[in-house]
Amino acid sequence: MSFRFAPPRPRRRPSLTPMIDVVFLLLVFFMLAARFGQEGALDLRIAGGTTTAWQGPPRVVQIGETELQLNGQPIAPAALELALSRLTETMSDPVMIRSDEGVAMQRLLDVMAILEGAGFTHLVLVAP
Repeated sequence: MSFRFAPPRPRRRPSLTPMIDVVFLLLVFFMLAARFGQEGALDLRIAGGTTTAWQGPPRVVQIGETELQLNGQPIAPAALELALSRLTETMSDPVMIRSDEGVAMQRLLDVMAILEGAGFTHLVLVAP
């Protein structure tokens, strides 16, 4: 009785093509998902450090979590532009912005966007 074994086959080397495909797809995914461009920055002036006396009527916008006040009086965001234009001589007059503790940064940015959209150029952030 004789056993006949098949001749040994040479060992196959694993193909690198699937791994290269996966790495290429990951590279493309991260390139498309990445953010390219510059980060935005806010031009803020912190109140204080000035030696000149305040002139003109007060212009303090108080930002709460749900309410908005101008000089202590509640006001709607849509009416803020008109009310501030009555208190300013030019659009470059300073407007003080004060936010309550715990107010979301997005709410502060939204109010600042309303004021900048109305043309006010000198916004001053007052610490709470």
